[in-house]
Amino acid sequence: MIDLINVSKTYGGAVPVPVLHGVDLHVGRGELVSIMGASGSGKSTLLNILGILDSYDSGEYRLDGTLIRDLSENRAADYRNRMIGFVFQSFNLINYKTAVENVALPLMYRGVGRRQRNRLAMEQLERLGLGDRAQHRPAEMSGGQKQRVAIARALVTAPSIILADEPTGALDSQTSAEVMNIFHDLNRQQGLTIVIVTHDPGVGRQADRLIHIRDGRIVDQSGESGVNPQSQIPNPQSPTPDA
Repeated sequence: MIDLINVSKTYGGAVPVPVLHGVDLHVGRGELVSIMGASGSGKSTLLNILGILDSYDSGEYRLDGTLIRDLSENRAADYRNRMIGFVFQSFNLINYKTAVENVALPLMYRGVGRRQRNRLAMEQLERLGLGDRAQHRPAEMSGGQKQRVAIARALVTAPSIILADEPTGALDSQTSAEVMNIFHDLNRQQGLTIVIVTHDPGVGRQADRLIHIRDGRIVDQSGESGVNPQSQIPNPQSPTPDA
């Protein structure tokens, strides 16, 4: 599903800053992997390249067999909209829109009619236990609720891949566990390929495979976490009131 071969990236400027150095990475269809590294290790740049939000200088990136390089903005946006769902630490919700409007937004970019996109958005919110929050705005929701809205928005276009950048970074430990359980359910029940970038070892170990990045280089991508998250993480269908 995801193949990077000798990918490098340097940010230009008065003093060029090398960020990625010859990265080789394979993520198979239906895998749930975490990429863990300290601040400045290059993990967010790597995720941006995977999400076609940033370019790379050399090497190859193939997404489901297609070479991703030198795409026009329209074509890049089309790939993102069809194949990739994004989840961010800061939620990236629009404050003046309701939960259902936030979730439906990617469908608007696809030209889906208002009635149908709201119906599909409601289905995702109900699935994540947020049907009763559909008409609430982000300021009226807890951090856990906002992150579940963000996950619903990532899912509404039926992507093949979910890319999550520090998805638990703004959450308490209980809510973080619930969010991770949602990712595991999506991976196991729907076969979604999920890549989670984190600096938190506790989150990293909950993936099926843990990839370490340091100073722009993959230093280990072979180890399995060995953790059975279902034995540690509460059921997301029964979230706590403030989740």
